[in-house]
Amino acid sequence: MMLALVAALPVLSGFALVLAVPERSRALAAAAGLVLALVVALAAAVAIADARLAIVWTGALGLHAGLTPLSAVMLVLVPLVALPVTVHAALNEEEPALARLVGLMLVFVGGMELVVMADDLLTLLIGWEVIGAASWALVAHRWRDSHAVSSGAWAFLVTRTGDVGLFLAVMVLFAATGSLGFEALGELAGWPLALAASGLLVSAAAKAGQVPFSPWLFRAMDAPASVSALLHAATLVAAGAYLVARVEPHLAGTGFGDVAIAVGLVTAIAGGVVAMLQNHVKKLLAASTSAQLGLMFVAAGAGYPAVAILHLVAHALYKAPLFLAAGLAHEIRGTYALHRLGLGRSTPLLALAALAPALALAGVPPLGGAWTKEEIVSAAGHASLWLSLLVTLAGGLSAAYATRYQRLAFGRGAETPRDRLPSVAALAPILALSAASLGLAVLWLPAVSERVARWLGGEVPAGTVLELVLSLALVAVGIVFGLALAARAPRLGAEGRSAAFSDWLGLPWLLEHAIARPVQGLAHHLGRIDDRALDALPRAVRDASAAVPQRLAAVDNAVVDGGVRLAAALWRWLARVLDRFGELGAEGLPSGSAFLVGLAGAEARRVQTGFSHHYYVILVAGLLAAVAVLAIGA
Repeated sequence: MMLALVAALPVLSGFALVLAVPERSRALAAAAGLVLALVVALAAAVAIADARLAIVWTGALGLHAGLTPLSAVMLVLVPLVALPVTVHAALNEEEPALARLVGLMLVFVGGMELVVMADDLLTLLIGWEVIGAASWALVAHRWRDSHAVSSGAWAFLVTRTGDVGLFLAVMVLFAATGSLGFEALGELAGWPLALAASGLLVSAAAKAGQVPFSPWLFRAMDAPASVSALLHAATLVAAGAYLVARVEPHLAGTGFGDVAIAVGLVTAIAGGVVAMLQNHVKKLLAASTSAQLGLMFVAAGAGYPAVAILHLVAHALYKAPLFLAAGLAHEIRGTYALHRLGLGRSTPLLALAALAPALALAGVPPLGGAWTKEEIVSAAGHASLWLSLLVTLAGGLSAAYATRYQRLAFGRGAETPRDRLPSVAALAPILALSAASLGLAVLWLPAVSERVARWLGGEVPAGTVLELVLSLALVAVGIVFGLALAARAPRLGAEGRSAAFSDWLGLPWLLEHAIARPVQGLAHHLGRIDDRALDALPRAVRDASAAVPQRLAAVDNAVVDGGVRLAAALWRWLARVLDRFGELGAEGLPSGSAFLVGLAGAEARRVQTGFSHHYYVILVAGLLAAVAVLAIGA
């Protein structure tokens, strides 16, 4: 039950914050900070206790949660990074709807915790859907800005396209094995294995912003800087790399790792070039996220998922403060244009707070990010010498764009009015994350790193001295190159060809013209064919169906209604005839009776003569008539 609480607590608290906590930044920061601190404690407790959870719906379907060493690390990492980021959001992001923003960030954390603790694909899928929906709402948080709303929908649709792969993997796995557990992936063979592995990799690549899905990360930069820090540090995009590391042991030797390496390597190099060309500070960091996650794909694909997770941890701890620092830079200067920042003189503490994460991103020893990157070089060397060299090249690119970021964003620039400078409270989360990033330097100690690797169920790949020397040399070259770019071409990526190439080397244009427009054209033509050909039969049936009632109505008018009209006419004629007889009977009878009565009266009046002898005669006649009647009756 405690395991379920790790995911449920932030979700329920997120909704409660929206409803119950007023739009006061300090109250929101305190409430969200308290919730995430509790989640960190709970996550650490269940990680130590190796807790498990099973909710069975039917004999075959149910939700199962459990922790491997890799997922235990992630379970603690997610709320640990989210804690300072969410507090920073509550203290620094703009109103209105600040409570809604903070609440959604908590819901997002809960969804990610469900992804991490999932012990089967069905539970993973539910968490996957939660973080997808929450990320859409967070990216489109500034809903009064139509472009932000459009970007949220764009990012959501791209990641949803990749999610189809996860649905496919779930269905194939259940159909082939009758189980949805991760261990069932090892039972697949043939086309079910190919479908499930491909679906999982596509879904992971889409979430992690790997080629060709990378451009959605740029559209997601319309989100507030705190949201970008959360999405890029340990949640949404990290879910893709985590998924590859989680399933790789079950799919080893199936070709899954080779494809993951190819996707990750291409993204690492392309993302490095794009980041180096970018002039938008958040997009620079977004491109670097794709590149670093690509290196994690390489490590996991080479058979070292523990190294991938360690690089994910290091990346989370240095990428989150870099995004938060970029957000504060935007608040001060009112722009994300790299060449217009230069905050080192105005905010030396902010520049210092960003320096350690930037050096970790560059791969400069003894930062923890440098150690994990060198281990990826060694892991790649176990797979192929060429792979190792290309990963080293990607590391050199990292050094170049990280140096350019730090030099232009936090180098010397114009003074800033004091009322625009960030408060110590605003800097505190960045300083805390930077300190945590510095703390990972202990990984350079072999006793520590080997013990950590064993605890994660893996090992530290043995590298060669040549690989290390070459890698560090390329890091040095990258730093020099980054400084040179910052000094001689500060507007690189702001205009001209470099600006065009900085948008993922023209990949969005290529996707628009190679896929989107042809698909729209095909859909248009298919629609016309559907209207003209496929709909012809239904239209004929419809027309025939409409004609039959019309004919039946005509017959009804001519025959049925005609008979009714004829009968009505006959009845009207009969009624008129009977009406005449009725008038004759009703009026003739009283009139005839009156006539006869009148006639009798007239005749009777003629007997009334007034003479007595006439009355005596009548009396005698009546008497004789009575005697005659009596005689006849006797």
